[in-house]
Amino acid sequence: MTLTPRVRKVKADGVRLAVREYGPAPRDGTPTVVLVHGYPDTQAIWEPVAEVLAARFHVVTYDVRGAGASGRPRRTKAYVMDVLNDDLRAVADAVSPGRPVHLAGHDWGSVQSWGAVTGGRLDGRVASFTSISGPCIEHFGQWVRDRLRRPTPRHLAQLAGQFARSWYLAFGAIPGVPRLAWRLGGARLFPVVIERMERIEHRPAPTFLKDALYGMKLYRANALRFLRPGTLCGTDVPVQVIVPTRDAFVSPHQSKDVGRYVGRLWRRELAAGHWGAVRKDPALVAGWIAEFVDHVEGAPEAAGLQACRVPNVTGITVGSPA
Repeated sequence: MTLTPRVRKVKADGVRLAVREYGPAPRDGTPTVVLVHGYPDTQAIWEPVAEVLAARFHVVTYDVRGAGASGRPRRTKAYVMDVLNDDLRAVADAVSPGRPVHLAGHDWGSVQSWGAVTGGRLDGRVASFTSISGPCIEHFGQWVRDRLRRPTPRHLAQLAGQFARSWYLAFGAIPGVPRLAWRLGGARLFPVVIERMERIEHRPAPTFLKDALYGMKLYRANALRFLRPGTLCGTDVPVQVIVPTRDAFVSPHQSKDVGRYVGRLWRRELAAGHWGAVRKDPALVAGWIAEFVDHVEGAPEAAGLQACRVPNVTGITVGSPA
């Protein structure tokens, strides 16, 4: 059954963000789950997962700046991580003013959510974070540098695998080329390629070309964060990493180092591709998010979740689930 969401606008830094809410209102202790989309998607990517979660939770999605029905600032610096985090805080404050929200992000939605839970701008506003196919920029940069410093055959093989997946970053760094590629057929070919690669239906939004063009500013505005030490970005927010083992863009190996930066970590593998991670089996992904939220809210740890817990090696002082 398709649910009709409640639609609203939230203003952040002069930009109006298009927000949808599913399920019960956040009262009587109902937890709020905020789902953040990536590039070049809109909040619609999360609809199947949101509809499953809405049976038990107050679920919120929104178009990030530059995408969908949200505002599209022209300046690249309007897409830096701190501004993205302020957008997320504005949404969280609007939809759940009385208690922290549970975050889940995919692709760039996960990247910016990592920035939120490690950057301090949402301290006290995030109860948990589920990351899918979007590493912390600083953690990823540290992962690359660590392997370059110790170029063992294993490390070199891991780097080669990730560099093969990251071809689009080099392509996107050539001035003018990405914009030209999107305009000269890329916007039509992209969904076809994804469907054939991952065997899922991928329907782009009517705003897809604009989403692709404006979304490139995310990469340009935040590229230098790659050079920052990963040790600057730790968190005691409970984190669940869902790792698509067939991801054509993010190496599964990278997430195995995340335990260095997270006090409470669970890591689960999923036999899916990059977009298939949220579209192929939304009931499974929603179930994993729900198990995690329930545990952080105080329920006993489900057996499947317990099996995926990663020992704390950070030295970060952590408490029991809230």
